Amino acid sequence: MKNIIITVILLVISNVFMTFAWYGHLKLQQMKIVSANTPLYAVILLSWGIALVEYCFMIPANRIGFRENGGPFSLMQLKVIQEAATLIIFTIFTVLFFKGESLQWNHFAAFGCLIAAVWLVFLK
Repeated sequence: MKNIIITVILLVISNVFMTFAWYGHLKLQQMKIVSANTPLYAVILLSWGIALVEYCFMIPANRIGFRENGGPFSLMQLKVIQEAATLIIFTIFTVLFFKGESLQWNHFAAFGCLIAAVWLVFLK
């Protein structure tokens, strides 16, 4: 049970950092902290720096959670948990930081499909 909790917490933390690495520069651009004229290589380097922190959580999560390392999850289960966490965190990030984005009925339907995917991947 301990490895389940640790793995999920690490996956969630890693996905927070990855969401900021992938999309944070867009918010910084909106806030006029980063210009649209900022060279792409500078934005990529900034994102890589954030992604490095993400890897510091993702790699241990996968190592601790992987069944062959004594963890509770198969690779497929780890990936589905990670993807579900990514979409939940991305949705929260988008709604909080990008006020022009709104949730529609089809987004909720997609989340229902994700919950079904997580349930299906854990069936024996």
